[in-house]
Amino acid sequence: MAIRSMTGYGNATVESDNFTLSIEVKSLNSKFLELTLKTPRDYNDKELEIRNVVTNSLERGKVLVVIERINKGSVKPKVQINLPLFTSYYNMLKDAAEAVGAQSSEELFKLAFSLPDATTSEISTGSNEGEQQLLTQGLQLALENCNKFREDEGAVLAQKLQEYIDTIATLLNKVEEADPQRMQQTRTRIRERLQELALDTPIDNNRFEQELIYYIEKLDINEEKVRLRSHLNYFSEALQSGNGKKLGFISQEIGREINTIGSKVNDAVIQRWVVEMKEELEKIKEQSLNVM
Repeated sequence: MAIRSMTGYGNATVESDNFTLSIEVKSLNSKFLELTLKTPRDYNDKELEIRNVVTNSLERGKVLVVIERINKGSVKPKVQINLPLFTSYYNMLKDAAEAVGAQSSEELFKLAFSLPDATTSEISTGSNEGEQQLLTQGLQLALENCNKFREDEGAVLAQKLQEYIDTIATLLNKVEEADPQRMQQTRTRIRERLQELALDTPIDNNRFEQELIYYIEKLDINEEKVRLRSHLNYFSEALQSGNGKKLGFISQEIGREINTIGSKVNDAVIQRWVVEMKEELEKIKEQSLNVM
């Protein structure tokens, strides 16, 4: 399974005789599925069903779903007055107006209408039969488009990640080529330094070799080079599985080997290559956060 990005966008438009549904799905990276819905008020009772459809399609990401219902010209709002509540509002406002000497009954009438739940507006769409199916159809289409966007972005992302891995592998090749010379220079430098310190005292070559082997082992990076090469190959294989968390774990192991190589080598040129490896690894870590 190819990798998918958590960044995505999809939209869809579906129509009935009375209205048009416009649906947009936007997603960004997140460790979990964080879903935000913006829907018409009449769809509040459909929120659970909408969430279930989205959850079944999108695994992770910070997701925003926006649904707009655009009514056609033949649709007229049906207004209902909550007469007992309106009357209560009006009488309360009238008593307050009389208490302060206000006289405008027309303004009180308008104000009472504007108070909460005094009136309700209900869209008359003729027959609501099939509206839920139309909503689900449009939502699924928008989600499919969003997933297609994620797949396309994932292909670009996979190419970038592989380029970063290839760059680290190229730098590792340079380290492997330069390492034998580094070790020989280390041997020569230690011997010359000992000769300077010993002055006229002869050096016990057997003892020197024993101490040198012990010291060289502390500077040896052969195991780190092998493990780093293995991790780079494993990362390339994991790119095919599309598991962002796995890529994150492998990148941590890559970083551990790079850091160990940097702490062991005492060579300016190799240290520069190590720094370049770390730069590429930071790009990998950042991009991996956006992989599903």
